[in-house]
Parts: sequence; structure tokens; C-alpha cells
Amino acid sequence: MIADLIVAALLLAGGFFALVAALGVVRLPDVFIRMHASTKAGTLGGGLILAAVAVSQWEAGVTTRVVLIIAFLLVTAPIAAHLIGRAAYRIGVPLWHNTVVDEWQHDRPAAPEEPPARAPAAPPYGPHT
Repeated sequence: MIADLIVAALLLAGGFFALVAALGVVRLPDVFIRMHASTKAGTLGGGLILAAVAVSQWEAGVTTRVVLIIAFLLVTAPIAAHLIGRAAYRIGVPLWHNTVVDEWQHDRPAAPEEPPARAPAAPPYGPHT
């Protein structure tokens, strides 16, 4: 009985955080803030749902797998979000217009210059006759 209440609470909390992550992706203004919402709330929501699975099954094999999956989520999600955000910034994805501080401004590559005009290339196999 108590385990069922714990499972229900974990599932509701996990579903709530997954919903918050989805709403954050849809409603927030730029890719960097969206990515933050999806990473933080999505990881917490997934972890809580997996914890509900571990409590409901209550077997050593299932619990071990759940703990390993949660650890994998906690290790990989922030790293992936950081790399995606850094790549988006470097290719020039604009920040939200109300952004006050741009700490990576020195890290953004300069805009590429126009390449010098070249003469048209000669045909690869000589003139066609």
C-alpha cells in the first residue's frame, strides 16, 4: 500500500517535470534557454519515472539497471547540452534580445570575409573540339 503511494507520487512528479520540460522547449525564447529547460527538467522527470519503476518492481536486477540508467542520464545530459549550446553559439544562433551578459563573446569566431574573386576554371581535359 505504501509502495503504491510512493510509486504514484514518483510517477506524478516525473510526469510533471517531463511536462515542464516540454513546455519549456515550446515556450521559451531562444535555443539556449530551451536547452536548459529540456536538460534539467527532462533529466529530473526521467529519473523520477525510473525511480518509480525501481520501487514498483523492487528486484535487485531492475533496481541496479535503474540506478545505472539514472547515473548515465546525470552524466551525459549536461555534457550533451553544453556541447549543443556551444556549437549553436559558434555557428551564430542569435541570443534572446533581452540577454544582458554574453560571457562567450570573445569565443565567437569572426565573420568570414568574402573570398577573392577568381578567374573561371579551365576545362579539366583541355578544349573540346
